[in-house]
Amino acid sequence: MLSQKQAIKQFREIEKLQGGMRLAAEGWDAPFMTLVATILSARTLDETTIRVCEILFKKYPTAALLGQASEKDVSEIIRPINFYKNKTRYIIACARALDKTYGGKVPCNFETLIALPGVGSKTANVFLSEQGIDAIGIDTHVYYISRYLGWSSATKPSGVEADLKKLFPKAYWIALNPTLVKFGKRYTSRKEKNRLLATIKQI
Repeated sequence: MLSQKQAIKQFREIEKLQGGMRLAAEGWDAPFMTLVATILSARTLDETTIRVCEILFKKYPTAALLGQASEKDVSEIIRPINFYKNKTRYIIACARALDKTYGGKVPCNFETLIALPGVGSKTANVFLSEQGIDAIGIDTHVYYISRYLGWSSATKPSGVEADLKKLFPKAYWIALNPTLVKFGKRYTSRKEKNRLLATIKQI
């Protein structure tokens, strides 16, 4: 059985190999922007999401302003985003809920977050980790790498999340998602990725 010590060593090796690119949830001036960018990033390249959000936030920098926006205007801005029509409705409804219920501030509570329009468990956890709260967002990169290295044998994201929380100390939770995602984005070739992971697995 994989030990915590071994898993940490493997994680440290992935840290050395990760790319230096900016992820969609990173680098925003306000939690509201982080949440919206994370919602929009689902199944969309981070580079595209960042570029679109920079335009969106120049016009709608607060929940109050975005909540009052027309779907037509927002959809034109975020058109390069995959599923932009649905996401237009989600982010406007989310902004309205934040403005009406929380004074435009984003609550840093998992259960409250997933009750907001367009916010699922992965989005909530990625957002929380960006706010410095111990959480692990499970996306395709985290899921694949965790199962490949034997960190988890679960078949559902919620199971992988639970396994990672048992295996790694809390001090590592925030770094897990961005580190594994950057590694996955740097090595886009499945063959190269698996070659590196096979080597890491022997550590």
